[in-house]
Amino acid sequence: MDNPIKRIPSPLLSLVPILVLITLLFVTIRTFGSDALSGASQVVLLTSTAVCVLIAMAYSGVKWKNIEIAIVNNIAGVSTALIILLIIGALSGAWMVSGVVPTLIYYGMQIIHPSFFLASTCIICAIVSVMTGSSWTTIATIGIALLGIGKAQGFDEGWIAGAIISGAYFGDKMSPLSDTTVLAASVTETPLFRHIRYMMITTVPTIVISLAIYTIAGFSHEAQGTEHVEMFAKLLNDKFEITPWLLLVPAITGLLIARKVPSIITLFLSALLAGIFALIFQPNLLQEIAGSTVDGASHVFKGLSMTYYGGTQLETGNAELNSLIATRGMSGMLNTIWLIICAMCFGGAMSASGMLASITSVFLRFMKRTVGVVASTVFSGIFLNIATADQYISIILTGNMFKDIYQRKGYEERLLSRTIEDAVTVTSPLIPWNTCGMTQATILGVATFTYLPYSFFNILSPLMSICIAAIGYKIKRNYEKS
Repeated sequence: MDNPIKRIPSPLLSLVPILVLITLLFVTIRTFGSDALSGASQVVLLTSTAVCVLIAMAYSGVKWKNIEIAIVNNIAGVSTALIILLIIGALSGAWMVSGVVPTLIYYGMQIIHPSFFLASTCIICAIVSVMTGSSWTTIATIGIALLGIGKAQGFDEGWIAGAIISGAYFGDKMSPLSDTTVLAASVTETPLFRHIRYMMITTVPTIVISLAIYTIAGFSHEAQGTEHVEMFAKLLNDKFEITPWLLLVPAITGLLIARKVPSIITLFLSALLAGIFALIFQPNLLQEIAGSTVDGASHVFKGLSMTYYGGTQLETGNAELNSLIATRGMSGMLNTIWLIICAMCFGGAMSASGMLASITSVFLRFMKRTVGVVASTVFSGIFLNIATADQYISIILTGNMFKDIYQRKGYEERLLSRTIEDAVTVTSPLIPWNTCGMTQATILGVATFTYLPYSFFNILSPLMSICIAAIGYKIKRNYEKS
């Protein structure tokens, strides 16, 4: 097929749709705040797509049919990810209502010792975030409780918030339940669990260094009250049937992951197993979700179905804990799916018009070595995080911009997916006007610049990515084209 682009747009002209996107997103974020992902950002993406299409057809002579094909191919490329997101929604609900996540939280909180409070805070938030796949939920729930405990023990709020943010975004980055993890893998066409395993090379050293810093910082503090922890543990134990048997679910899930079972099958089986455990250990909760106080198989079945597809609210007597154990189900993933589809429209139009190729040609001149390729990706990802004020859009744009470059240079797709996570996912809460930065600062009541110096995992992750690239550890090249 002949090249449908009659005239390749210059890099400067190619930046016009991105500048429109950045400008409109800035206005949208200022207007809607953290609610921007509920529809406003999607409208902005489609508007920016229209600008790109206009330039492509008027200046480059690209036919609409070619743009449409590129958009359809882009959306088809993430169709597996969309299915995974739906299953993840069902899985997160089943893991919570079955008591798997509450059991992990319950046992996790037992390890808190005031002398190691900051390190324990980071570990607990990491565990909860890995299990739920959501840094926002972790910070808004257990994070707030830990902030109160830390203040009572005399810790500076910047240190506490930094430990909470570090742990929560470790989980957000590494959890197969996280939409950002799925998104980074799907945009770069990397199998999900292959992506997660490869991220361990940069993520494990980073979290170890962070925990070492938090441990050293916590040595000077004396033991004080742990009433909040005891209260949370008691309420969880009163609401759920807490038993070590529930740990079989994450154990079997981990075994399936280790055996490299396809992600859709693994996640589906994990959700199914959690549902079975919910029927065995938490039938009363399923009846509560169904809105019934009368015993009956039909009510239990209704509650389990609602757990999979819809949101659940369980009453514990504590507002913070109510938020922690609330779930969204498959319906809670629809805004993210909507955003991905709109972003794929923008990426498809940018690709079909030749604008992405024009922009990446500028980067290509400076990418002679592996460290240059990775460093360029890192800085571009952070820049887009700052410019677009949204991690989802930054992940998609960075992936689309660098995918062809990595292929030409002969690098594996997992190197790009890992670098995107190292640069974009974890730095988003460090930017005050980013949706993540605004949300976390508001939830914790701690200014972004106050916790930023103490969010060691988030700060070190992009630097570790560049350092590992400089060493060349586990980085393979199949071929190289100049």
